[in-house]
Amino acid sequence: MPTIKSIETMLVQLPTRREHKWAGLTEVIGRYVIVKVTDSDGRVGWGEAPALKDWGGEFGRYFGESAAITRTVIDQYLAPAVIGVDLGDMATLHARMDAIIKGYPYSKAAVEFAVYDVTGRWLDVPVHILLGGKARDRVPVTHSIGLISIEEAVAETRKLVAEGIRTIKVKVGVDPERDVKMVHAVRDAAGDAVDICIDANEGYKTPGEAVQIIRQIEECRLKYVEQPVMGIERISTVARRIDAPVMADESAWNAHDVVQILAENAVQIVSIYTTKAGGLYKAMQVGAVCQAAGIICNVNGSIETGIGNLANVQLAAASPAVTLSCVIPVSVPASHIGDRVGGIYYKDDFLTEPMGFEDGAIVVPSGPGMGIDVDMAKLEKYRVQD
Repeated sequence: MPTIKSIETMLVQLPTRREHKWAGLTEVIGRYVIVKVTDSDGRVGWGEAPALKDWGGEFGRYFGESAAITRTVIDQYLAPAVIGVDLGDMATLHARMDAIIKGYPYSKAAVEFAVYDVTGRWLDVPVHILLGGKARDRVPVTHSIGLISIEEAVAETRKLVAEGIRTIKVKVGVDPERDVKMVHAVRDAAGDAVDICIDANEGYKTPGEAVQIIRQIEECRLKYVEQPVMGIERISTVARRIDAPVMADESAWNAHDVVQILAENAVQIVSIYTTKAGGLYKAMQVGAVCQAAGIICNVNGSIETGIGNLANVQLAAASPAVTLSCVIPVSVPASHIGDRVGGIYYKDDFLTEPMGFEDGAIVVPSGPGMGIDVDMAKLEKYRVQD
């Protein structure tokens, strides 16, 4: 039985296609930690921690993880604790990581992704098979429009529709007047055939304010309203007073959070991350609780590079609860991007080939491990020196 032999970390920075921000974010996307796991037979697997110091749940319940924090946690605590664990033994892997240090789910997820990748390569199966099987062959993509100008958003929306994107998410939560104008403008540009959803990232100050603003936007036929305010009880208050379904994101990190959301009996959708729960093993648990309770889900993330985004796709492929379009990138190397916009957040990527993209959806890769190889030359090109 092959075992984990070594774990290495590196810091990278991909160039962004354009600035992408949301309420509360103060740092650039794409400056993330890459994890390399080598097994006792010399096989290699890859993981990613898209760690952001501003991202930490509600009311200080969880804490942000910067790239520097993530590297320290992995190098000093997690790596020594899991050396020697058998490939495929995710229960032991997580037990050891949780025993050596509390919290830090992004750090733990990055290590776990790499272990899943190398395990799949050892067994010559894709990761979704290790997660229980493939519930779907394609993952529809929701494109996120960040806090840009209305003019830029309208132009981008028209391009997205032409490229076949079927769902658009608009970031709101900073300026109520701007939010109302923005969503109406995006709806007008998108036409009736495209779904529109909004995400305030906890930006509205009170449930009452959120309800007032959303009521001015609801005529735009919203697919859902994501995390309008901070707090499980407070988003439930909003959910009871508007027609559009409400999605929990910052309020839903793990399976226990979902149990608390269920107690409020108001939120209808939960956004699952590969990272917030601490990896694929625990993210599948989140999906299982949601499915049992009749809550529908999507997969969302922190605008990962291709390495972390492959984990998003594998989760979305395997979790039966993930029936909504997913807010994840379409990871494409520079040589294949052209003038594409839909799902494109970076000018380049670390994958050796582009993700398959057809009819607004990512085609789930069938290769072993995470499904697509990592381009070592690109890792060196975009590596940030210590």
